[in-house]
Amino acid sequence: MSDESPSLECVGATATILLQRPREHNRIDPDDIAVIRSHLDNIQQRSDIRVVVFSGRGDKTFSSGYTIQALVEKLDRNFEELLDAVENYPLPTICALNGSVYGGATDLALCCDVRIGVRNSRMFMPAAKFGLHYYPGGLRRYVAQLGPSETKRLFLTAAAIDDEEMLRIGFLNELVEREQLPAKVREYADAIAACEPHTVISLKRQINAIAAAEPSAATFRDDYERSLRSEAFRLRVNAVAKRE
Repeated sequence: MSDESPSLECVGATATILLQRPREHNRIDPDDIAVIRSHLDNIQQRSDIRVVVFSGRGDKTFSSGYTIQALVEKLDRNFEELLDAVENYPLPTICALNGSVYGGATDLALCCDVRIGVRNSRMFMPAAKFGLHYYPGGLRRYVAQLGPSETKRLFLTAAAIDDEEMLRIGFLNELVEREQLPAKVREYADAIAACEPHTVISLKRQINAIAAAEPSAATFRDDYERSLRSEAFRLRVNAVAKRE
């Protein structure tokens, strides 16, 4: 693994995957895909990790997405499949956008459950300028998260939008000053860690299934009924009752 490969750092209940090419806008190379997948596999083997954060090194760009030359010379389904894996990852994921975001990295951000951006950043999706019809999974995420109207605007014009517009259309959940980003990420991570872990995982799974319009997902009751019978539910409810 080179110094430029995405790194993994685990602190407490939080694992952070960091993109590490700031001089090249934290682009993602084909070889990085296996590295990120390995990090995700390693995290999943650890019982102490409760949330995964994706971020980038530096203060200009979260990521410019998949290496442009690879789009021509080495385009396969590996990047698309990685993003599907991030979207369906069991643990909650936070995208801490330390700067602007472009191309396929906008889809990486949309794969995450929470997106926190910094002021004076922007985003754009240049696929149409390149003559690239985007892959179905990415279009689905855009439409599901932002709606068809905003998806058309971003894809059909390839126009950049600023930080406030990113927040307005729902690409960002939060917009903070740059120096506040680490604290805001910790705030979300701590809140997630305070919840019952198995319930968080089952809730994320069913919410994703409902959003994807999977048959019976909206009426699936097994996880709900299982939680009612769980020891964790009983202990947590009793603890609240004792404080009242």
